[in-house]
Amino acid sequence: MSDHPPLRHCALLVIDMQRDFLDPRGYVAQSGVDVNRLRVTIEPVQRLLAAARSLGVRVIHTREGHRPELTDLTSFKRQRTEGSGAAIGSRGPLGRLLVRGEYGHGILDEVAPHPAEVVIDKPGFGAFYATDLELLLHAGGITHLTLAGVTTDICVHSTLREAVDRGFYCTTVSDACAAGDPQVHAAMLKCIAGEGNILGQVRDASTMIAQWRAAAHACGLV
Repeated sequence: MSDHPPLRHCALLVIDMQRDFLDPRGYVAQSGVDVNRLRVTIEPVQRLLAAARSLGVRVIHTREGHRPELTDLTSFKRQRTEGSGAAIGSRGPLGRLLVRGEYGHGILDEVAPHPAEVVIDKPGFGAFYATDLELLLHAGGITHLTLAGVTTDICVHSTLREAVDRGFYCTTVSDACAAGDPQVHAAMLKCIAGEGNILGQVRDASTMIAQWRAAAHACGLV
């Protein structure tokens, strides 16, 4: 497979850039994590979005959250968050934590989806679990995924592993994703690139954008 596949086969998957994860008043902050370590992703994601939209790369967003009645919340996840100081479904400054339809569940204004862009609502960490993401990708002829968002060690990494097992070619954008612990973020990137890129490529945002532009140029799109 070419390093520069036709852009019609490419998608940018922006994972969980939500207020509950990135706003100082949201779910992650309520659990005691310094969200400034996650907010460093905002500017690189903005650049990726601008480039993808201008070059015709499909953009898909995800949001983690649960039904208002919490019927899709597993007992394990419920018990884990009850001891974190930020129980899912409890009331916070941005509304009920990690609940669909609440203000905190929404994606940050800085990286908000355009009206035509797909938003996948997921109850788990991985974006393929209990969603129609795989169907949408196959129906759209997508073979190559570029992953960005939060967090590198949980939702990004879970989605990446699911995607690789489903046969997608994946690139994780190193500076457009982050974890609450920078050392964990670095370890996850090392894991992805280990054993001859066992979980796909790792690129920074500037390199990824340049690769898209090269693919567009090769097809006479720019």
